Amino acid sequence: MHTYSPGDVIFAKVNSLTSIETELPFSYYSLPYCQPKEGVKKSAENLGELLMGDQIDNSPYRFRMNVNESVYLCTTKPLSEHEVKLLKQRTHDLYQVNMILDNLPVMRYAKQNGIDIQWTGFPVGYTPQNSNDDYIINHLKFTVLVHEYEGSGVEIIGTGEEGLGVISEADKKKASGFEIVGFVVVPCSVKYDPDAMIKHQIYDNVSSVSCPLDLDKSQIIREQERISFTYEVEFVKSEIRWPSRWDAYLKMEGARVHWFSILNSLMVIFFLAGIVFVIFLRTVRRDLTRYEELDKEAQAQMNEELSGWKLVVGDVFREPDCSKLLCIMVGDGVQITGMAIVTIIFAAFGFMSPASRGMLLTGMILLYLFLGIVAGYVAVRMWRTIKGTSEGWRSVSWLVACFFPGIVFVILTILNFILWGSQSTGAIPISLYFVLLALWFCISVPLTLLGGFMGTRAEAIQYPVRTNQIPREIPARKLPSWVLVLGAGTLPFGTLFIELFFILSSIWLGRFYYVFGFLLIVLLLLVIVCAEVSVVLTYMHLCVEDWRWWWKAFFASGSVSIFVFLYSINYLVFDLQSLSGPVSAILYLGYSLIIAVAIMLSTGTIGFLTSFYFVHYLFSSVKID
Repeated sequence: MHTYSPGDVIFAKVNSLTSIETELPFSYYSLPYCQPKEGVKKSAENLGELLMGDQIDNSPYRFRMNVNESVYLCTTKPLSEHEVKLLKQRTHDLYQVNMILDNLPVMRYAKQNGIDIQWTGFPVGYTPQNSNDDYIINHLKFTVLVHEYEGSGVEIIGTGEEGLGVISEADKKKASGFEIVGFVVVPCSVKYDPDAMIKHQIYDNVSSVSCPLDLDKSQIIREQERISFTYEVEFVKSEIRWPSRWDAYLKMEGARVHWFSILNSLMVIFFLAGIVFVIFLRTVRRDLTRYEELDKEAQAQMNEELSGWKLVVGDVFREPDCSKLLCIMVGDGVQITGMAIVTIIFAAFGFMSPASRGMLLTGMILLYLFLGIVAGYVAVRMWRTIKGTSEGWRSVSWLVACFFPGIVFVILTILNFILWGSQSTGAIPISLYFVLLALWFCISVPLTLLGGFMGTRAEAIQYPVRTNQIPREIPARKLPSWVLVLGAGTLPFGTLFIELFFILSSIWLGRFYYVFGFLLIVLLLLVIVCAEVSVVLTYMHLCVEDWRWWWKAFFASGSVSIFVFLYSINYLVFDLQSLSGPVSAILYLGYSLIIAVAIMLSTGTIGFLTSFYFVHYLFSSVKID
């Protein structure tokens, strides 16, 4: 918490220019704006900020606590052809300037279709209706909301000599001060006389101006124009306290819709889960009870007469195709699921404040690295269970450490070349590439190998039944089993898609996402539904004597990722209609593909592990000679 005395100097900072049209961030100083006296200096940024394309620089915008003033900044040189082209391009692409004061992003209020909406940032310029000219925002009217802080001292008067204590004036002055609790801007375009303005020095006081409504009094963007930049500051006392200063940013638009949709989703899911659970319990219990009540001869006769899961007893634990790949994907899925659950729990309890930019992404990456030990352990233990030996555990551990990160690395590298070509600040710097590689090979890989080694020392899971030497023939079916597997993904998607809309809006429309309590509930529901869907589908396959359940159990819940990716494309077409150009669309689809792969590995692993323990329990409950 910062408290300022009257007259204290505070400088605003500037973040990258952003647009919901292109999703390509650019440096603030890529446009001909006024620069600070001491030159441009980058702020120290964390891993998450760098990956998100944030580039926070110092700015010449100076504020003096509780001093209302109208200030001159600078006048540019005559605009060159390249600068005009760049300014017009950024204006047409709806680029926003993102300014930060005391760690609060600047906010502006606008009316759209008669509704008040709030935005973070302000536009580079604007193009009036029925006009081919573009106008630059060169005058900013700032309103800084301040709360007077009286300090933690308490005056105690009239409680006897021992308790009598009055805070001295010096202590009171030291304890009190002003906190910045709001930062609002009204952007204007004002045409100045450059010859008159250039006589001023930076921070000279100039007369206050009202935002002109006439276009001939606004500053046009064209060659050889010299643009003067000015700003006004007004400090307004506010009742908002320091802990509540982010509330204005985190207000979700359409909160009631959000609540109702989540509640509706919860009711549907509980209803479906209840039906699934009741059917499953009744069917399995009835089968087991009937089977166990018979004597051995009757059981043998029943085995001949009945079809169903009892008949695949000698094949159910037969090694699946591509068993190594399955173990690797399950290991990575455990790592991603662990990372998601821990991150969302921390965020739901308020440890990941939006004031700490990039904290969420940094936390996720570090969690992922350290959960490599769990991934290695699970993958190698599963490998030992399937193969019956620890041989080859090193290659399994290495592949677990490289499979998902490798996919992400390849996609990010392709996208990075596109961003480098566009000269965007969203491109990952070469230095950060080496940092990520170092983290990957110096933390994640060794920990995954350590986890794999621990997996070789852990007791292998013993199968309750023996596997026959000759595989049983699988009866022909009317419909291919993958139709059922794909259809099963719709149920987990039903729990997810409403929250997915809000998450996509926060990523691509620059909104703050901070309803992690909802997200935690949805995540827990998703885990339950994935487990149940996979178990029911596995049981259905075993009932029709199909013993190849391993991959089907994985993709029964993992197929939700296909619907997530299709929904992302739907969101691109119908909700991001403004997204312009193939570069923006490729970036969007690239990031959506990474999210879809992560969801597939995570949900597939939840479904597979539940099905594995269900099949193990089911066949260990049956009396076998």
